[in-house]
Amino acid sequence: MMRAFACLLLCVSLVATAAQAQSNKRTLTDRDDLYGWEAIGRLDVGKRSFCTGTLIAQDMVLTAAHCALDKRTRQAYEPGEVTFRAGLSNGVALAERKVVQIATLPSYGANDPLSSQGVREDVALMRLDEPIPYLIADPFVLYKGPVIGSELSIASYGRGRSEAITREKSCRILDRRDGLITFDCDVTFGSSGSAVLTKNGSRWQILSVVSAIGERGGRKIGFGMELSPVVSELKAIIRRDAPRPEAKIRRLQVGSGKSGSGAKFISSGGG
Repeated sequence: MMRAFACLLLCVSLVATAAQAQSNKRTLTDRDDLYGWEAIGRLDVGKRSFCTGTLIAQDMVLTAAHCALDKRTRQAYEPGEVTFRAGLSNGVALAERKVVQIATLPSYGANDPLSSQGVREDVALMRLDEPIPYLIADPFVLYKGPVIGSELSIASYGRGRSEAITREKSCRILDRRDGLITFDCDVTFGSSGSAVLTKNGSRWQILSVVSAIGERGGRKIGFGMELSPVVSELKAIIRRDAPRPEAKIRRLQVGSGKSGSGAKFISSGGG
């Protein structure tokens, strides 16, 4: 199965993107359209490339690991190189933040990214320099538990639709096994890192992340992974490696009568 999976993806890397069916998709271009989807944003690496990311906390973006690494060095982008533009539409974002910390699995990159293990590990978290208020963008939560039914939705940027979110209202799970999820959502280059969403009651929640595109029977398909164990490990890495605030030393001068905190010192013994 792993060999067939890798072969499928490798073959697809040479296939040109087919014309997209429009009946099931909608471009979110005004503020009313964006309501509820503000946490979807475009991740820009300078002017070189972009992916899609999704807020899962006020200062945390979920995306694909291959979107977080410099292809030349295979190292995470430096702080400030990546910008998250929440709800970007026609050149205007609801909020823009710089990425200051990136976490990927230590083992990511040891395997062929087009292998099943490479897809399973293709997840990254990006910490932002400042939180985005809930009033601007309400983060999505991760879906937990078995999926009831197979209906999915996806909202992303992509080649030919890079200036506004395009939402596919309904697509389906084709297969789910061994930590991999295959779906027939219409993804393209730039859609990498997009959240694959499933309904929990009346709310959409994140089931997976778009890692790769392929083809089956002449039709495009997408590949993602099970998220819960990977995201838990990445959050631990973010906490462990978070920059510690520098200690500030304040000197007390004789006779100043005050501490650095503004508290007044009173001499003992009434002297």
